[in-house]
Amino acid sequence: MKPELLAPAGNLKKLYLAFLYGADAVYLGGKDFSLRTFADNFTEEEMREGISFAHARGKKVYVTANIFAKNRDEGALRAYFAFLQDCGADAVLISDPGVLRLCRNVAPRLNIHISTQANTLNAQAAAFWQEAGASRVVLARELSIEEIAHIHRENPALELEVFVHGAMCISYSGRCYLSDYLDNRPANRGACVQACRRKFRVQSEGAEGWLDLTEDEKGAYLLNSKDLNMSAYLDELAAAGACSFKIEGRMKSEYYLATVVNAYRRILDGGYSQTLARELDCAARREFTTAYAFGENKHTVAYGNDRAGSCEYIANVLGWENGVAKAEMRSRFYEGETLEVLSPSAAFLSQISVTDMKDAQGQPCADAKLVQGIYTFSCPVPLAAGDILRRRHIDR
Repeated sequence: MKPELLAPAGNLKKLYLAFLYGADAVYLGGKDFSLRTFADNFTEEEMREGISFAHARGKKVYVTANIFAKNRDEGALRAYFAFLQDCGADAVLISDPGVLRLCRNVAPRLNIHISTQANTLNAQAAAFWQEAGASRVVLARELSIEEIAHIHRENPALELEVFVHGAMCISYSGRCYLSDYLDNRPANRGACVQACRRKFRVQSEGAEGWLDLTEDEKGAYLLNSKDLNMSAYLDELAAAGACSFKIEGRMKSEYYLATVVNAYRRILDGGYSQTLARELDCAARREFTTAYAFGENKHTVAYGNDRAGSCEYIANVLGWENGVAKAEMRSRFYEGETLEVLSPSAAFLSQISVTDMKDAQGQPCADAKLVQGIYTFSCPVPLAAGDILRRRHIDR
């Protein structure tokens, strides 16, 4: 059976987009108990709407409740788990054993997935979680493919989910106190400010002033991890027993989400290729790594900041009829220039020339400069709502 492609959904619009571009399931957070409180996240009404939308299409929705809870959280967690069971969530992600116990008592029909925050690194720990009532474990990112295979052999009935793409944490599977220490924003309760991504300086003892510790011309990003990219090794992960491939990024842009989900969907369905590998360079990212998939790796730190993608997000397609496309501008574009299509359909990678462009009032227009302005133009390629137009930069 083909592994599940699991995508992040930071809000309802991103949920729709993830499914449009080929995700089998999404994971999302409510307004509380999620480790991404700075994402838009979902109200209870939005969650019901998203779950209904997913189930009507044979898709799944998993909800995060993976904070490290305190006594004061118990009452609200009871109500939340009852709500999740009632609205039909396909599973809840939990990292705390006490929260798991509470969930089983309050919502016995709700499937439980163990979050990567639980740092599951061995077969005995996986067995413990299964015996405690979990149907799936999201494995720690510090495991090799060989170690994943061993966990699967020892626990063949337990579902194993693995991260395959996106930002990594310099701390062990996200268990970090740095944000709380520096900014009074506790990462393990969902408020991480990603302090590890900052440029650091070091002061030698007795020195008057700061001495820059420089790795290159950009400075010293000593705690800035590279981004994970396992797109070339999905077959190996599946053979090791992974049943779900997880993409990080509930706070990433719609363009990033569409780009990455589209690439992984096509790799899963048609196999890895250099064309699809290049797709993952099209959105902003850090330097890529396979992390610990093949054993110990001392080269996971990114000594620099984000890299610009090889493509620029230009417009969202709103519709297409009789050879005319309608699009909402995201970056400035012009009459006569050539744009590329990002799409889950056969229009993917088509090149279109912007001609006969008109503004929202139907007036001829040579410069689409109004932010989120609506523009129409001739387009022989059949497009659909949800397609994205981008400008490719050859030199990136």
